[in-house]
Order: sequence, then C-alpha cells, then structure tokens
Amino acid sequence: MKYLITALSLLLSTVAVADDIPPPPTLAAKAFMLRDYNSGVTLAQQNANERIEPASLTKLMTAYLSFKALKNGHLQLTQTLPVSVKAWKIEGSKMFIEPNKPVTVDELLHGMIIQSGNDACITLAEGIASSEEIFVDMMNKEAARLGMKNTHFMNATGLPDPNHYTTAYDLSLLAMALIHDFPDQYKRLYAIKEYTYNKITQPNRNLLLWRDPYVDGMKTGHTESAGFCLIASAKRGDSRLISVVLGTPSETARAVESQKLLNYGFQFYDSRLVYKQGQTISTLKVWKGADNTLAATVPEDLYVTLPKGQAARIKANVVSKQPLIAPVAAGQEIGVIKFSLDGKPLMERKLVAAKEMPVAGIFGRLWDSVALLFQ
Repeated sequence: MKYLITALSLLLSTVAVADDIPPPPTLAAKAFMLRDYNSGVTLAQQNANERIEPASLTKLMTAYLSFKALKNGHLQLTQTLPVSVKAWKIEGSKMFIEPNKPVTVDELLHGMIIQSGNDACITLAEGIASSEEIFVDMMNKEAARLGMKNTHFMNATGLPDPNHYTTAYDLSLLAMALIHDFPDQYKRLYAIKEYTYNKITQPNRNLLLWRDPYVDGMKTGHTESAGFCLIASAKRGDSRLISVVLGTPSETARAVESQKLLNYGFQFYDSRLVYKQGQTISTLKVWKGADNTLAATVPEDLYVTLPKGQAARIKANVVSKQPLIAPVAAGQEIGVIKFSLDGKPLMERKLVAAKEMPVAGIFGRLWDSVALLFQ
C-alpha cells in the first residue's frame, strides 16, 4: 500500500510564545494524569501506567454498564430492583437500602454516584447480570473493549482484592468514555452535591464540587491501601480536562492536588476545534469508482491541544491510502491526518469517506486497471 501525502496549513491565530510554560506541578500522589477530553492529548502524567488499586473509582465502570443497560432498554429508571442479603450486608460505604423495601434504578444510581454506596453497586450488578460474578465478567469485557489493557476487576464496588487493579491511564480512558457515551446521564448525576435516601443525607465526597464552579464530576475513592483518590472533570468554555489523582494522604489532599493539576492545564494549554465532523478536509484520488475523487472527513469533531501561543505553528498532513479502490463505504477509513508542531509529531487521527463510492462501469474499471499498472 502506497501513501499520498497532501500538506495542509491550519490558519490559527497566535497569542504569544510558549517557551515560558513551566513543567507540571509536583503532586503528593502515587500517580496522576491530566488529559484534554476533546483531543485525548495527555498534558501531564506520573506513573500513569503503574498498577494501582482503584478503590471506589471502580464505580465508574459499574455506572458505565448501568447507563449502557438503560440505553439498551435492559433497565428503566423507574424500575424497582430487589435488594439481596449480600447487598444489604456489604461492607464499606452505603446508601442504606433494605431488603423487602422497593428501590428504583434511579435511586440506586444516585446512591452509587453521590453516596458511593457499595450496596447500590451490588443491587445494580445483580439487576443487570443476575449476580455480581457475571457482572464482573461484563466489566472486564467492557474494559478490554475500551482499551484498558492494564485493568482487571474482581468486584463492582472497589473493595480491596489482590487481583483488582487498574492504572491512571486506564481510568482516564474510562472517564472520557463515560462522558462521551452517556453525556446526559453524566450531566444529570455527577455534579449533585448531596443525596438523601432512607432519611439519611450524605454529601458527595468530591470537595471540588464546592470549591471550583467549573468542576462537574466525577468520582472519589479511598481504602487504607489505595489512599485517597479522585477523578475530576472540569469544563471552561469549550475546553474540558480530566484529571486522575491516585494515592494521596488525605481527603483534603486529593482535592488540593487535583485542583493544582486542573489549574495547570487550563492556564497553559488551549484546545482548538480545527475540523468539524463531516467537513471536507481533503479530496482523495479513487480508482475504479463512479467518480475519480472522494471527500475525506473526520468521524467526529477534531480538536488539537497545544501550549498557548503555538497555534499558528501547527501543520497538518493528510496521508491517503493508495491505491484507494472502489467500492468504498461511507465512513470507511481512507487515510490519516497527522499534526506536527515545528516539525515534531503532535498527534494523528483517522480520515473516513464522507460518502459511499460505488464502482464504475466496466469500461471505467478496465481503464483504471490499466492505469494502475503504471502507478
């Protein structure tokens, strides 16, 4: 397969030079990661691929599968689920559900996300998969699908287990997937500061919801062995950052260190929308097709993230798969777009066909077959 490269110049305004950007802050944490949600670019990290205990950050996956069950119609928000003895007696944080007392899926979601209830997790897991064990298998399959290569779950709650582990990088993948795939559920639930169930009011343990008006989620975690952990998401204008801070010494520390990381990202980096989904980025040569060329686009809005002041220095190259031979399906990958900054690789994203390209008639196909012999 050959590649045809077309140079494109992005006309973005410059603000200032970026030589004065300091390194990321030093955090009192075992591991951390800061990523731009729109582009997926990593802005800061430390021990991001080191295996750690996720504690209640596990509940992001339990929530992800719960939202998926709602979307697929396997659960309804108003549906009631039975509370098993296992769920009732589970150790750790609780929302205080009781056997033989009806509880809705919506109440359980509030109890899991806001109150971090282990009993809510077990009840949702059993309601979706009949048992926590089967649900855990679903969790691990979903983790593999999302690219969480260094993650293995043993339960739906995050209670300690030697074989229950993940990494800061994998948790960032999960956090971004949850916001992307279930934006309405994220917006509806994750910024709520407190919730009352069974006449017991409990606050959301994410202190940043009170301290930073831009923070709208996501989840805390704590065990003696894991330390205090926090995944936070903050949105300023069109920019959203995801921070993962693991293994801090206290509840206050995880909020303070997460705030440092988010402030650093917003202060020194920009996220720019450069191409919209469906926008024609380049016109590529097609062989044996009804037309000679095909518009290439991006499957989703494409953002680039870079230090403030360097936007004017970014370049993009379209790399087309050649020979590109019809038929081509709409949405089929037909190339990549590679971004560089001052000649250094920055990121790349795939390009897809903007529409279907059927094959040409017999004479058109014969002509292109001959022409291809000389390519």
